[in-house]
Order: sequence, then structure tokens, then C-alpha cells
Amino acid sequence: MDTDHLTDIWSRVFGTQPAPSLWLVIITAVLALGAVVPHTAWRLSRNAVTIAHEGGHGLIALLTGRRLDGIRLHSDTSGLTVSRGKPTGLGMVLTAAAGYIAPSLLGLAGAALLAAGHITALLWGATALLLAMLIMIRNAYGVLTVVLTGAAFVLVSWLTTAEVQAAFAYVVVWFLLLGGVRPPFELMGKRRRGGAVDSDPDQLARLTHVPAAVWLGLFHVVTLCSLTGGGRWLLGL
Repeated sequence: MDTDHLTDIWSRVFGTQPAPSLWLVIITAVLALGAVVPHTAWRLSRNAVTIAHEGGHGLIALLTGRRLDGIRLHSDTSGLTVSRGKPTGLGMVLTAAAGYIAPSLLGLAGAALLAAGHITALLWGATALLLAMLIMIRNAYGVLTVVLTGAAFVLVSWLTTAEVQAAFAYVVVWFLLLGGVRPPFELMGKRRRGGAVDSDPDQLARLTHVPAAVWLGLFHVVTLCSLTGGGRWLLGL
């Protein structure tokens, strides 16, 4: 590979691309909303939120010095991340807290990149994160889900026009911001019906002696604030 080709790739990935029109941004928001609100669509699209959720657990586990044993993604859109290390302490708390806020924080980071014009960097960065996560997947359905998601990013990055790439990137970020809001509300509903007795907030309550309801409230605050801030960046407000 010659120097000019490397320079071209570097420029393509880390350079900036023109911002799409406001109408396109609004249309992508509507498309993302259509993947989150209807129950039938959500049953399928929630798999992507689960990838971000479990990836958040895994990433923070590694960053806090825990050993990541593996990640499983299930067809009912649930997931499981197993890590080893000290069963208490800040690292365990951060790992347990990361899941429900990870999709929204990823969406917020993506909104910041798009607001700065780094559309290609977002697509390639997402592909890299999915590839890294694939190494830790420990079941067939999880592998299939991550491979198909990663393939979508690769195909769009290499085979489509700049306009299509921009639309895809905005749909993805809107979806993370909007889709990140729904799981905490679903969890709240399950808890009211007596379900989800060993959810992330319950684990955090045992670790910190702070009520699970407080942790669930924190998840609501983070996801809603991320949607507000990220949405403003995407809309150029």
C-alpha cells in the first residue's frame, strides 16, 4: 500500500464531511422513532440496544481492571456479560451501572461526532467496536447478531454514496438516543408488576446500599439528558 493511498484513507476517515440538510436530519429522526415506538419493530430493533447495553458492561469491566469472560446475546433481546474480579468496590459498581446508560452515552458521543462533521469516523469507529465485541461473544445467536450489525456498517461505509452514509449515521445515532430511553421505562414497568427481581438496579442496591429505585431514576436522568443534548447537536440548535 503506497503512501498516497494511506493518506487518502486517513483523510477519508478523520476528515470532515458536509452536514446533511435539516430535512434529512428530521427524516432520520422519524425513521429511528419508527424503530423504537411500535412494539413489533421494537422486538427486532431492541437487539441493537442489547448489543450496546452488554458492550457497555464489558467495556467498563475491562477499563476498571476486571477480567471479561464473555458476552451472550439472546433471541428474546436479553443479554449477559460475565466478568471476574473483586465482587465489590467501585469497579463492580461502575460495571453494573454501565449497561442501561451505554446506548444513550454512545448516542451522545455519536451526536458529537456528527455535529463536528465526522460521519465516516463514526461509521468506522462503530465497526471497530463491534469487531472488538465479537471476540468476546460466547453464543451463536450473539455472533450472528453482531456480525450482521457490523456487516451493515461495513457495506454502508464502502459501497454507498456520502449522502447515504450520512443518512445511515444519523439514523443510528437517533436510534441509540431514542432507544436508550425505552429500556429503563420497561424495567420500571416490570418492577411494578413484581418482575425483574435481579436487575442491574437491584445488583447496584446490594453493592452500594442505595435503593434500586434511586439507580433506576439515575438511568432515566442520564438517558433523557442524553436524548435532549444529543438531539440539539443533531438538529444544530
